[in-house]
Amino acid sequence: MELKQRVLVVDDDETVRKVVALVLEKNGYEVETAVNGQEALDKVVGGFFDHIVTDLAMPVMDGLALLKALQELGCEAIRTVISGKTELSSVTQAFQLGASDFIAKPFESVEVVLLTLRKAEERHRLERDNLRLQKELEDRHVFANIVARSRSMNAIFQTITKIADYKTTVLITGESGTGKELIARAIHYHSSRKGQPLIDINCGGIPENLLESELFGYVKGAFTDANRTKKGLFEEADGGTLFLDEIGDMPLSLQVKLLRALQEEEIRPLGHGQSIKVDVRIIAATAKNLRDLVRERLFRDDLFYRINVLAIEVPPLRERREDIPLLVDYFVKKYNEKLGLAITDVDKTCMHKLLHYGWPGNVRELENVIERGMALAEGSVLSVKNLPAELFQNVGTAAGIDLENAGFSIKQNRAIMERHLIIKALTETKGNRTHAAGLLEISIPALLYKMKEYQIVGM
Repeated sequence: MELKQRVLVVDDDETVRKVVALVLEKNGYEVETAVNGQEALDKVVGGFFDHIVTDLAMPVMDGLALLKALQELGCEAIRTVISGKTELSSVTQAFQLGASDFIAKPFESVEVVLLTLRKAEERHRLERDNLRLQKELEDRHVFANIVARSRSMNAIFQTITKIADYKTTVLITGESGTGKELIARAIHYHSSRKGQPLIDINCGGIPENLLESELFGYVKGAFTDANRTKKGLFEEADGGTLFLDEIGDMPLSLQVKLLRALQEEEIRPLGHGQSIKVDVRIIAATAKNLRDLVRERLFRDDLFYRINVLAIEVPPLRERREDIPLLVDYFVKKYNEKLGLAITDVDKTCMHKLLHYGWPGNVRELENVIERGMALAEGSVLSVKNLPAELFQNVGTAAGIDLENAGFSIKQNRAIMERHLIIKALTETKGNRTHAAGLLEISIPALLYKMKEYQIVGM
């Protein structure tokens, strides 16, 4: 059985209280009454109400004082004010204190109270549904704290879901700042190992003479200053996952020891006479091309084949520009909370610049730009004047192509240029595909085909 909506009617006029209560009860509401704000407040503290209908002018505690007290309590009831026409100057203040509707006294018909409550309920339901839909939409584009909606990233999400429970080694490749560590964390926390440790180490951030002892540990007296026995990261990650970031920077002398640990599933701490069995899932990541390093004999081919069993390549941000608005919104919310700001929007010119910049630093650079821009913003809107100067410097860059590092593939660079021009045309025509096709001097079917090919959505 559906629960009745509970209404608290607050008015020092007994006739008003009784008449309003009678009409509401006849129409399926459960009604309580109070003669002033203080009595009403006591009832609110002691129970739950869906609606509070209150007069403004009352003895002991008036309606404005009641609204203020309800606001401080965090009361979620829908609040409707009823007031004599001589008190209209207080109505604005009532709305500021959380009132959602106003009904003037004397009523043309007491039915107006019933209609106002019904409309308020419908409005409240629509707002609640909108919030729910917005939350569902946000959740749909957030996977393990990775914010994306592009086809390429959704494919990665599907891969993570499929491979998470396998112990097979994963190699994550991609440019710096694309979020390789987030991918590694997503794999771990979607696996049956999620209750065990996830240990990470940057193989290029530790000197060679310390890296071995960090990975494999040592026993007391193994070397000078080894005044205690220390577990290595392999032992710490036992049962869980070890994330080897920037594995391309690992010294050759250690690569052979890592390979042995992966093949035998055991390690030997420095100074220890026996090997120790470990159960560790390895995830490696690099911004370098390991095949090139193998050819240059800077990386062992046998280790490369051992770690390159399941490969995930994270695309650069310039190749998934449809993720940029979503990421911008995410970072704005993040730094509003972190910095205590109230940025509510990003203006059109600013978003256009963010969409068409090359982002050599990828998502990490975008986050830094948003944080900096929000700190400099003077109002509630992030504008183009809050962006750093380098976003306006196109020397050596065209359509997001870094000409110095673009490589020699005409096909690949032409695709980047075409995608840029299509987005530019669609932005210029506000999404009108007929006009955009005219600007691009191609047919509409050709435009639609290329939009699908280049994953241009939401325009």
